[in-house]
Amino acid sequence: MAHSSDLSHDTLLGGRIAYSQFRIGYRTGLEPVLMAAAIPARAPQRVAEIGCGAGAGLLCLSQRIAGLNGTGVEQNPETADLARQNLSANARDGFTILNARFPDTLPGGLFDHCFANPPWHAPDGTASPTERRDLARRAEPDTLKLWIRGATRLLRHKGSLTLALPVSLMAAAIAQLTESGFGGVTTYPFWPKAGREVRILLLQARYGVRSPARMLPGMILHEEDGGFTPQARTVLENGAALPGL
Repeated sequence: MAHSSDLSHDTLLGGRIAYSQFRIGYRTGLEPVLMAAAIPARAPQRVAEIGCGAGAGLLCLSQRIAGLNGTGVEQNPETADLARQNLSANARDGFTILNARFPDTLPGGLFDHCFANPPWHAPDGTASPTERRDLARRAEPDTLKLWIRGATRLLRHKGSLTLALPVSLMAAAIAQLTESGFGGVTTYPFWPKAGREVRILLLQARYGVRSPARMLPGMILHEEDGGFTPQARTVLENGAALPGL
């Protein structure tokens, strides 16, 4: 168990969720909160998050939709333990954390929805002095392919997979989703500010369907002064679903 002095005790969704994370190493960004706002779940469905970190995505999703249950998979044992603490602190009794390397070890049963923010930094880049940060950020050559293929072993027919990715991986991810049997690939871009180039996006697809692809307008995250736009605040602070998805 992490020592309290190693942690910062924060909140998510405008104070609705108590959330502890490590002071040093990988710090939770917007991606898990945005992914959680995209999952088309309803109670009592089962959800799985691959690479769940300290549990931000599962916490935000279960805040928006009560009555869900499922599993988070996290490779780093300290981070997995912290995710368990965060889930317990917020009374998320329907969720478990599996400390394992995905897809070498899979949670049991089938899931209705799966989501992930895969590591994407090049394996030959400068290493972080913190192992947890490296695990969260540094991709191996086949990480994206293995995670998408692994998701097919978790999902029920027509189950959804949601990925948060940099734009640079969009083409490779869509190709791998199609090759792995997903259809209805929907792209949801996030504009840093109006008129700025998109850096991150969500891809959402369903396993075993043949629906056509869609490109949605997405959402502008920040005003010119750097504050969140009203739409972004509704999602990031109030826990609403992503508009238009």
